[in-house]
Amino acid sequence: MAAKIPLDLDAAADEIAFMRTTVGASGASGVVVGLSGGVDSSLVVVLCVRAIGAQKVLGLIMPTAFTPESDLDDARELASSLGVRTREIRIDPIAEAFAKTLGIEHEAMSQRIPVANILARIRMVFLYYYANLNNLLVVGTGDRSEDLIGYFTKYGDGGADLLPISHLYKTQVRALAERLGVPHRIAYKPSSPQLYPGHKATDEIPTDYDKLDIVEACLFDQHMPIEKAAHVAGVPLGVVTEVARRYESTRHKREYPAMVRCW
Repeated sequence: MAAKIPLDLDAAADEIAFMRTTVGASGASGVVVGLSGGVDSSLVVVLCVRAIGAQKVLGLIMPTAFTPESDLDDARELASSLGVRTREIRIDPIAEAFAKTLGIEHEAMSQRIPVANILARIRMVFLYYYANLNNLLVVGTGDRSEDLIGYFTKYGDGGADLLPISHLYKTQVRALAERLGVPHRIAYKPSSPQLYPGHKATDEIPTDYDKLDIVEACLFDQHMPIEKAAHVAGVPLGVVTEVARRYESTRHKREYPAMVRCW
């Protein structure tokens, strides 16, 4: 396997235009997408505009007090350059109401992930509010690298009506974004969900995306044994084992909720 996962950039851009068909078949008037200033949401909004036109795309910018101003500037500038309407909503008051009601201690490390997930779900609520209000579909921004290891919030950023880049690994997302005109500083910006101060994706995933993508492609596309995948990707065996473990333990996040079948 090559050091990088190949991508036919032109074909991929055309393929993702399935959004046009999906939106049309649903009877929706357009789409709404959360804009963070990161590569995933930036690529998604570019694809939305290519598929259905800027006038049918609404971008929501939903920062907290610790969201870097540079990320907000990137989200605003990209939306403006595309001609996309935006709404900007500070979610701190909602988060603070949850914290007060639940008695959350802001400095408690044991509560960091549950609180982070609350923030992601607050954003999902706003996205669906505007979707319901304006007859829009919510477009998700999850990519394959993160979906395969469950690195997203169930019913948070995982809550969406369509997922146009869920088949693309992060390295492919970056390459396609740059090809479609997303500024280099955004396309190759370090990934961060920005769910707590100083939040970095690389602190929480098994290895950097360049290696993670190869590991996942070996395991889930090529169906290699763990030992061979580690050799091909050039990573310790423990990294591949952890990727496989996360895939299995987060399977419920990628599937319809378990139920008793009665048909």
